[in-house]
Amino acid sequence: MVKIVVKTIIAIFLCQVTFAQVTNDCGSAIPICSNTPINGGTNGYGTDDFYGATSSGCLEQTTSGSIESNSGWYRFRTAASGRLGFNIGHNSNEDWDFALYQASNCATLGDPIRCNFFDNSDFKSFIGVGEDPTGDVDSVHYEDWLDVNAGEDYILFINNFSNVNSGFSIQFTGDIWVTNPNTALDCSIVNNLLGPPIAACENDPITLDATTSGAMAYEWYRNDGSGFQLIAGETAATFNVLNSSTYRVVVITGTGNIVSDVQVGFTAIPVTQAVNDEVFCHTADMIFNLEDKDIEALGTQDPDDFIVSYHTSQTDANLGLNPLTKHYAKSVGQEIIYVRTTSLTNPNCFDASQSFLLDAIESPNLSFEEEVVICETAGSAVIGETMPNPSYTYLWSTGETTPNISVSQGGEYTLTVTNASNGVNCEAVRTVTTSVSIAPEITSIEIDDFKASNTVTIVTDIAGDFEYRLNDGEYQTSNVLTEVPPGEHRVYIRDVHGCGEIQRDIVVVGFPAIFSPNGDVLNESWQIEGLSELSSPIVTIYDRYGKLIKQMTELSAGWDGSFNGKPLPSTDYWFKLSYLDSDGNRVYAKYLQSHFSLRR
Repeated sequence: MVKIVVKTIIAIFLCQVTFAQVTNDCGSAIPICSNTPINGGTNGYGTDDFYGATSSGCLEQTTSGSIESNSGWYRFRTAASGRLGFNIGHNSNEDWDFALYQASNCATLGDPIRCNFFDNSDFKSFIGVGEDPTGDVDSVHYEDWLDVNAGEDYILFINNFSNVNSGFSIQFTGDIWVTNPNTALDCSIVNNLLGPPIAACENDPITLDATTSGAMAYEWYRNDGSGFQLIAGETAATFNVLNSSTYRVVVITGTGNIVSDVQVGFTAIPVTQAVNDEVFCHTADMIFNLEDKDIEALGTQDPDDFIVSYHTSQTDANLGLNPLTKHYAKSVGQEIIYVRTTSLTNPNCFDASQSFLLDAIESPNLSFEEEVVICETAGSAVIGETMPNPSYTYLWSTGETTPNISVSQGGEYTLTVTNASNGVNCEAVRTVTTSVSIAPEITSIEIDDFKASNTVTIVTDIAGDFEYRLNDGEYQTSNVLTEVPPGEHRVYIRDVHGCGEIQRDIVVVGFPAIFSPNGDVLNESWQIEGLSELSSPIVTIYDRYGKLIKQMTELSAGWDGSFNGKPLPSTDYWFKLSYLDSDGNRVYAKYLQSHFSLRR
């Protein structure tokens, strides 16, 4: 037979068990009702209820040579529907296992519906069903929640693998306790005058009531680990309990005595220490780690015995509802955070008396350009914030204190923007690099013509960042315009920073640089190709002294090198080309290489 020892709540995790009340194994499983925390311990390997089996669900044989080792048996019946779980708390250096059976008879346990046999090499303090109360969502010592209906019977088997134990506690959890806080488990299975074990917070008024019809006398006893001792002077039907212990009442009647025992445990109420306000600079995607505040809230209290949660209202803190995630996505602004410190042994024992200010000060968000070009024609440019925040202060490296400044020279200008609040300065710094851009100029235009597809090169002596375009085409970074057909065109050059644009009209035509009217049939005349692309073109040819030699149109056959029927000497001659523009004005073509040579 396995021995079950009841102990006080105060000694759940750290003290060695003092053996007092012995219970039987599965056939005498301890009934549990309501959500009263159970605190127990076990002693000795006991008799193997599994009759030599090598396994039951996930459970295997322990160091005792059988499955059962320092085991405890409990039973409960659901009185409502919902999600149900439980936490088995124990000393972190001990190895506990459990199996939960849906059964009302120990002879027909069947396979467990929840089972955990993992060793405790990671020194956890809880195993169970549902969620680890410390927040470890990846704990291998926890099985899935139970979805229960009213009237279902369960038997819980708790086992100690190593025969070294300091006892354990059982605390039920799940949303079934939200909808049915006092009636989730059926108390009719407890046949005991004093009722189920009582878990209370320190200084709670606890009165045991053994009132029995026909009673002749009452005797009250207390067992602190060395057997039941009579409490002198206590002879009433009720007894006010002040200390954790196991209590017994003997009711003396005319037909015999009634004996009833009950365990009463008081849990210390945690005291939340003062928590400092937090004022800090807010950045994008700001996460504040509330867990860093736990050590302030707990002070010298053992973090293994309590859990600290944070809430946005005093009501939520008092009820333990809607706790904030420890990695809290804090937005800009102030808010009061309410702190709740809760006993892991008995969640009804808590302190929510403290709060603190969480003030996230907005860090300035700078939106102006870091590189600015000053157009030479404008003389200056405005840099910095054009839509400033009146709550911020501004300081330039030049000493100026305005959000933006006007600058006329190239260089680096640094702006520091500060948002000051509650003694904290949140700063943002940005350096603006400026350069001066000179307006474009066209020095010359070189036309490589006398072909179906010509090349035009725009030449400038100005150093700058320029783009070039032919007619309505796209701008390009190269100053060489290719595939230019004969005719009238417009070319553009512009500064990429918007510091000016120049356009010029050009004419692309073809003519020979040399012709030789010497009777050999080759190059006998000089003429311009592509005149048909122009409106009313006129070509006038001059000698070096400016004397008009010849005038031609697009219908002329060309010049044969003579004047008034007489051959002219070999030398260079000049020409001009005029035409009507789109407005009907006669203009002269520019940028043409306007001379050629006659050779005889």
